Amino acid sequence: MKQLATLVAACVMALSTLAQSAAEEASQVLDQYLMLEYMRSPVWMEKYVDQKIMAGRLPSEAPRAYEDHYRRQRQVLERIERIERDQLDDDTRLSIDLVEYKLELSLEGSRLYREQMPVTSIGGPQYWLPQLGRFSKLQTPRDYDLYIARLGEIPRVLDETIAQMRLGIENGRVPPRVIIEPAVAQARNQVVARPMQSPFYQPFASRSPDDPQARAAFAVIEEQVVPAYQRFAEFLQDEYLPACRETVGISQGVDGIAAYEFALREHTTLEISADEVHQIGLDEVARIRAEMMETIRRTDWFETNGSQLSDDDSMFDAFTEYLRTDPRFYFETEQELLDGYRALSKLIDPEMVKLFTSLPRMPYGVAPIPRFAARFSPTAYYYSGSVEEGRAGYFMANTSELDQRPTYDMVALTLHEGVPGHHLQNALHDEMEGLHPVRRSMSFTAFGEGWGLYAERLGLEIGDDPERGLYADPYDDFGRLNFEIWRAIRLVVDSGLHAKGWTRQEAIDYMRANSGATERNITSEIDRYIGWPGQATAYKIGELKIRELRAHAEQMLGDAFDLRAFHDELMSLGSVPLPVLEDHMRRWTETQARLAG
Repeated sequence: MKQLATLVAACVMALSTLAQSAAEEASQVLDQYLMLEYMRSPVWMEKYVDQKIMAGRLPSEAPRAYEDHYRRQRQVLERIERIERDQLDDDTRLSIDLVEYKLELSLEGSRLYREQMPVTSIGGPQYWLPQLGRFSKLQTPRDYDLYIARLGEIPRVLDETIAQMRLGIENGRVPPRVIIEPAVAQARNQVVARPMQSPFYQPFASRSPDDPQARAAFAVIEEQVVPAYQRFAEFLQDEYLPACRETVGISQGVDGIAAYEFALREHTTLEISADEVHQIGLDEVARIRAEMMETIRRTDWFETNGSQLSDDDSMFDAFTEYLRTDPRFYFETEQELLDGYRALSKLIDPEMVKLFTSLPRMPYGVAPIPRFAARFSPTAYYYSGSVEEGRAGYFMANTSELDQRPTYDMVALTLHEGVPGHHLQNALHDEMEGLHPVRRSMSFTAFGEGWGLYAERLGLEIGDDPERGLYADPYDDFGRLNFEIWRAIRLVVDSGLHAKGWTRQEAIDYMRANSGATERNITSEIDRYIGWPGQATAYKIGELKIRELRAHAEQMLGDAFDLRAFHDELMSLGSVPLPVLEDHMRRWTETQARLAG
């Protein structure tokens, strides 16, 4: 008996040692992966690492740097395959599984050489680098010195980007011409006569010109940054544009339909075909269109105009034309538009306790999209903040072309970009405790954008109106449906453009016929889909999955269903692929059902 007890104790000790060894190896692998991601994206990832070896530096865009990055990714993947995952706790195992998923996806994507096509109308060094001051930690004098050092890195980044694009030309890997034309103007916008006019100088705008750091920034912008953007703009105009293709679908490029199939997997996190995406879109458009017709009949416009029209199509076309042209739906000044969003944000903020028990510490604000980027940007987007770095989150609103920014979209858009949408989700994610920082750094489009679209619908459940919530005004409710059908239309036009040979004009016509979107929003959105294949499909795919999981929980739990507990649990993992989310939420629902008896 004593020998048996000794043997059992030895086995327990061995298993404990094995588990400790697996946990240590997993921790090292997570650290190694995080450092790799930081090396590729130091500005975004700086807050997640301790050894800030890229402080004051920007990543290399040279082909050799990408080769080295993918080689190191393969090394991490090999280490992961040797880890005894059954010896890990649940959180660490999930972190390792997600890193493995990310690595496999990245290495598969590396065969498409997307770094050779780095520029679009809403992406590239002419778009994101001029916003460097907004992304950077700027609290101490050293922070400003590091920012100035990064300004000095810009000429190298632009020259390496040009080299990559020339490789793309050699390999026949070039984007559609229509998404490069706006990029030329964006690059030229950085060629300023006076450095103080540059967005790169913005962090020093409140300082005296004689301030040493302001003088240093002035000199770098004048002597290095502006000439580099001059070269970049000339390259885009004289060399790159003539080499770009007239076709718009990614499947019409050198990598064919495989490139689009990969984009769908990457953004939806599902094994889903272009045909499936297209059909889901058609079905959703038909469903939402019927709801829109019901909403039109609740407006004052219908009382005086709509009842005279004989069929739904005529009524829809006349109503959306009214929305696009009547001044009642548009502000006259940029400040009025920003103030409108800010007022809505403060109206919505106190409602969050009805939807969550856990709320983030991080505040958020509303700011205009920079002028140099606004004309070719979407209606809005969100920039995450950081409590550690002293940066709030920001709902970035497009204040250009005010006759294209309707008021009836504002409630839904505020819910999507602010709370309970992107700000709340990203802030909760950033404030997760007890997990490896790699989890806070991860983002999956279908989860984040699916939540954003789901958040728009939550406006029906908060506010003073017992039936329509924040959408008591039928025009605001039409705006909600207009945003939802917009995301359904994306499934149709994205797959149409990239898998079914649609032209840009066909996509524009389809969106115009089925939504109340303004002309500027329609064209900028279609160009966005052309330049970012697959991304736009993630919104509706993700939202449908979240709504499916909620309906399942409501059906199983009945009166025991707690919406706040459901939302808290949905956020508990951070951003994850949809299959991981579904597995977790179904298991949670089963547990809640057992507890409820």
